[in-house]
Parts: sequence; C-alpha cells; structure tokens
Amino acid sequence: MTSLSDPVFAQAAADPEQEAARGAGTVLTYQQLADATLAYAGMLADIGIEPGDRVLFIAPTLPEFVVAYLGINAAGAIIVPVNPLCTPSELGYYISDAGCKLVIAWDSVSQAAREAAEAAGIEFLALAHGAQADRGTPLTEAVDRGEDEVGCILYTSGTTGKPKGAELTIGNLTSAARIAIKLGGTAPNDRIATALPLFHVFGQASVLLASIGAGCPMSLAPTFHPQQFIEMIIEDRATLVEGVPTMWNAMLHSSQDTPADAFEHLRLAVSGGASLPLEVREAFHRRFECKISEGYGMTETCAIATFSKPGTEAPAGTVGPAAPEMEVEIRLADGTPAPVGGRGEVFVRGPVVMRGYWNRPEATAETISPDGWLRTGDIAEMDDEGNVRIVDRAKDLIIRGGYNVYPSEIEEVLYAHPDIVEAAVVGVPDPHYGEEIVAVVAIGPDAELSADDVKAWTAERLAAYKHPRAVMFVDALPKGPSGKILKRSIERAPLEAAVAEYRAARAAAHH
Repeated sequence: MTSLSDPVFAQAAADPEQEAARGAGTVLTYQQLADATLAYAGMLADIGIEPGDRVLFIAPTLPEFVVAYLGINAAGAIIVPVNPLCTPSELGYYISDAGCKLVIAWDSVSQAAREAAEAAGIEFLALAHGAQADRGTPLTEAVDRGEDEVGCILYTSGTTGKPKGAELTIGNLTSAARIAIKLGGTAPNDRIATALPLFHVFGQASVLLASIGAGCPMSLAPTFHPQQFIEMIIEDRATLVEGVPTMWNAMLHSSQDTPADAFEHLRLAVSGGASLPLEVREAFHRRFECKISEGYGMTETCAIATFSKPGTEAPAGTVGPAAPEMEVEIRLADGTPAPVGGRGEVFVRGPVVMRGYWNRPEATAETISPDGWLRTGDIAEMDDEGNVRIVDRAKDLIIRGGYNVYPSEIEEVLYAHPDIVEAAVVGVPDPHYGEEIVAVVAIGPDAELSADDVKAWTAERLAAYKHPRAVMFVDALPKGPSGKILKRSIERAPLEAAVAEYRAARAAAHH
C-alpha cells in the first residue's frame, strides 16, 4: 500500500460501475471516485501542495468528504480533519500546531475556517457539491508514500494541556481498515450506512477506509436524525450500520413505527465511542432484529483495540476480546499483569498504534513504550476468555453523545474570564447524551456573574458540543494536599439536579 486511495483504483479497474458513496444528493461509482480523487490531487498540486504538507480539512459526512480526504492523501499531503463546529480560535490552534499550508472546508460551514485561514495568512479552498477540481491537471497516479509516513493527524487531548496531534501512518490506517473488514466480515456485496462524523477516527477507519477496502458502497448521512437514518437504512438496503450508543437509543425512541421486515437485510450494527447500555442493546435487537456488536478503541489506535465478534456473544458490559492482530493487557500500577478479573490500566499493541504525537516527543515517550505498547489511561478488567470490561474512562474524560470532551480545554476558557477564580468541569450521567457537561466555578469576592454569563463566555470560544449545559457556583473547590483540585470530591447530587433542571427548562421551551 502506497496510498489510502489504492483500493479505490483497484475496485475501479475491477468493477467501475459499482457504487462507492452516496449521500445528500451525490452518488459516486468507484470509477467516478477514482477520477475525482486524482483530479482533486492534481488541483492541490497546482496550488502548490507538496508531499508531507499538512492540510486542515473541515467537512460533514458526505461523498465530497471522501473525494477531498482521498485527494489530499493522493497528493502526498497529510490530512488534518477537524470538527465543523470548531471556532476560529480552535482552528487557529490546529493550523499553528500542525503547521498547515492550506485550509479546505465545506462551503456552507466555512465561515470560521475562512477567518482562521486569513488570520494565519494561508490559502483557503472551498469544498462544494460534487467536489469538482476547478484547476490543475489530474494526477495519473497517487503520490507514493511509505507505510511509516504520516497520512493523517487527528487531534486529541489527554486530561491536561492543549490537544495533541496523533500521527496515524499510512500503515496504521490501512491496517485499521483491514482489521475492521475482518471484524465485520465485510464484502463487496455489503452496503455500509452511517451518520458518524468522518472527521472522527471511528468514521474514517471503520466506515470510509473499510468500505473502500472491501469495495462496497457507503451511504452517508451528514447529520443524524433517527427517523431519517432509519429511512436511509431501509431505502439503501444497508447490511451493516455503524454508530454510537446515543444513535441507537434515539432510533429506539423514534415515534414512527418501522415495519417488522424493514430491516431484514440488516445483519450487523457496530457500536463504539462510549459504553453501550445493556438495555439499549437488547431493545435494539428486539425492535430491529439486528444485533449490536460493541468495540473499544481510541484515536491513538485508529479506533481499534477490542471487539465483541459477531456471532460470539460477549458477556454483558464487556467490549469483547482483543481484535485480530491486536494485543491487549491489563496491568497493575507496578506494571505487572493484573490477575483475571483484577482491575488495572489497559495497554494495547498492534499495527494500528499511532507513530506518536506530532512534535511532542515527551508525550509520545510517556504514552508508547519502546516495545510498542500504548498506555491508554483507561481502567478495565479482563475475564478468563479475554473479554474486556472498561471500568472508567481515562480520568476525567467526558463522552457526550459519542464526542470526546476534554474538561481541561473548557477549564482553560473559563479561567480566562476575569471574574472566575477557580473552575472544574465534570460530566454527570444524562439519559440522552450519556453524559452532560457541568461547570463548577468560584468567582472573585466582588464579582457579579450569572450562569448565563458563563455559558455565553464559553459559547463564544468553544464548539457547541463542549458548552457547559449547567453552571454551579461554589465558594471554593475541594483540593488535595498539593493544592490540586479534587474533582471526585465535588458533590454530585447538586450537579445532577442542575442538569435535570436544564433539561426540564429546555423541554418546556420546545412545547
């Protein structure tokens, strides 16, 4: 493999009329996708993009995302995909940190991207319906890249500091696609459907790259609406769907009746991004006669580590055993293996483990050992069959609706407010999103600050999915001997009450 688009060219040669991608009015065959990829790469070369250059890329889940993503890679450049909800200041950080040379954004969500590109003094390119290349000459073939060269930088945060760029190599990404195909038993006659964001590692590895790797069509929904997604699955006769628990839950609560045989062609649903409640898994099977297989992974492992194999029921509450080609160990604090059923930190090794963090050798050394084991920071148990049960996500990470929300990033924004003295951001359980975000703040003695003021402050500076939905004021936050804020000592009941109040107010406003 020299390019992420190689399977597209192979499939175009074997079966040019096979459908590759459809969504939002665009349908592409494999031949059309191959031609569009080389044309897009030729346009980027004409602009001056060279192998190894970084390109910030912002687009919703559409066939045009696939063209531009593969086109950037075919030009030999490194793709830096980010959330379309990001603000100009967030995008500015990514541009600066990755040293991006160009910003590409879907036209209708491009205002923040245009501002960020202008502020950074780099070129901006709009991605429009059809993803047509309006200049340059199509390349005759994709630029040759080494397996160990970086293909994509995906930003992720630990529990401290600014987001870090995980360097996913061509080899990591092609391995992820290969393993995902094995796990799903995916073949050219399958039809994959998703509303996952393709800028996220799950959508890229398990949907985009696995679909083209298997030579099958993918149906893409740019936004998730439960009834519309159900209709897409029926209309496109999807055999395999991929999503996060909040999507399955929303589909179950969709008010319209689905005919009993509507999903007869659907053989598998793949879930990741957050833990799947047992009752949701069972109710989904009852209603749609389709089993959900759950997996566990992270950005640094191309979303792959463990998976509950289809046909082999993993015990309730587990995310299955190590995926093919992967090794998973649970280790005690002293680094020795935990006994069966014992609790410890998850370590992962295999071909999908990232090369490292972009320009952060110290963070890389802390996370990946010289013998290739990646330290996840997640706490889990493993049974005697190798099934893993995640006990606690990495420290304070909040998973809201399948999106990773890093408290430190929100806290940094809160601390920038002149009247806020202390801040802690925590997740509290939420029936719809899995977790909801609450900011606990202490303000200066003479300050006058309302919850709405705090929300407005964060809304100006952060993507919508990171906004605190409830704000609680305290005199001071609990601290340990070293002065470190102890989030686990913050009383949870008032936070849960505040979120319940927010949900009730929102529900009342919608009636």
